[in-house]
Amino acid sequence: MPTSLPFLTQASAPLTCEVDIVNEYGEQQRMSIPAERALTVYVDKRELVTLMTLGAHPELLVLGYLRNQRLISSAAQIESITVDWDVGAAAVKTCDGIDDIEAKTARRVVTTGCGQGSVFGGLMDEVDQLVLPKDIRITQRQLYSLVNTIRLEETTYKSAGSVHACALFQLSQDEPKMLLFIEDVGRHNAIDTIAGWLAMHVIDSQGLVFYTTGRLTSEMVIKSAQMGVPIVVSRSGITQMGHQIAQAVGLCAIGRATNKRFVCYASPERLQLEPGLVKRDMTAP
Repeated sequence: MPTSLPFLTQASAPLTCEVDIVNEYGEQQRMSIPAERALTVYVDKRELVTLMTLGAHPELLVLGYLRNQRLISSAAQIESITVDWDVGAAAVKTCDGIDDIEAKTARRVVTTGCGQGSVFGGLMDEVDQLVLPKDIRITQRQLYSLVNTIRLEETTYKSAGSVHACALFQLSQDEPKMLLFIEDVGRHNAIDTIAGWLAMHVIDSQGLVFYTTGRLTSEMVIKSAQMGVPIVVSRSGITQMGHQIAQAVGLCAIGRATNKRFVCYASPERLQLEPGLVKRDMTAP
């Protein structure tokens, strides 16, 4: 672990709430929907940003957000993160302040993340400096196991819909082990929460795989690479800029991953194919 871990409250909130609805038959029913809420982040009493979130792990979300925004480089720079849902605020106390925070937060880029995610500064500023572990590969069998693990997970999406999920896996000689599963209203929140969890733990990034239900945009690819993760898997596709960055940093980007289907968009050398695991449908057009 980092030499000095910050104090984090444990202010989780209910992920769903029930509302009255009328279905196509005119029947009145109760239905669960995601309980989206606003969380305003204050750093050393200075208002920074308001995040829209389910609130499952708000402290980790805030920590990962600060890391992915390149406002801090490690958890050791934070003394505490205190979340109070009564006022919808997260109070971050740093150890020695954040140098040039005004300049670092002056330029905001609105991203394609659900709920309009945003990042401070230029998306491409540190891409050339990102170095991913070499010689890390995932087998086709491990990929199928990973996708099946996600399929079997009990999720807010299954009960309420309207959320994105991200997960962090660690490869082994056998089945990939899921370290963390996070759902939120936006995939950028989910990956920030995973980044916050990683900042609080010492994990060998040599064998990490990141999974998301959302598309692989430039933001998602860069954040994955910032975490040192060399392989990302998505249920959706990839954007042009996401593809360009994945190729530039040597990140294996696998999309359209459902059941036995997938597309490897970048760094196919990190994927060990096993054609015998799937049969081609010769009747397909």
